[in-house]
Parts: sequence; C-alpha cells; structure tokens
Amino acid sequence: MFRVNLVLLFIVVVCALAVVTAQHRGRKLFQALEAEQEKVRQLDIEFGQLQIEMSTWATHPRIEKTARERLHMVLPPVAAAPAGGR
Repeated sequence: MFRVNLVLLFIVVVCALAVVTAQHRGRKLFQALEAEQEKVRQLDIEFGQLQIEMSTWATHPRIEKTARERLHMVLPPVAAAPAGGR
C-alpha cells in the first residue's frame, strides 16, 4: 500500500510540474504574440504614412515643377492645326 501511495504521489508531482510548465510556456507565447501584434500595428501606421507621402510626391503639380526645375523641360509650342482636318 505504501508503494502505491508513493507512485501516486510521484505521478501527482509530475503532473503538477507539467501544468506549471505549460502555463509558463503559454504566458511566454502570449507575450510574444502581443509584441508581434504591436509591431503589426506600428507597421500599419508607417505604411499609411508612406502611402500619404507617396500620393503627395506623385501629384501633377509636383511632377510638373520637378520636370521644369531639375530636368529643364518646357512645354512644346502649340502648332496650328492643319487645314486638311486630320
């Protein structure tokens, strides 16, 4: 009878350690998940800011100004339309 009680006690202790280990691992994984979700939120914010910046840089007046100033481009002279109607 003593041996059976000793074996049962050993099984209970092992199960208790397994529960503690599982809870600890679960908490660590949850902390890692929270950290990754925070990174996702920050990247979403940065992506939105970059989209706004990209749309600002791609506006027609900005492109035209850059073409004139940096590339020294000018509008071609307007030619009169041919009388033939083509």
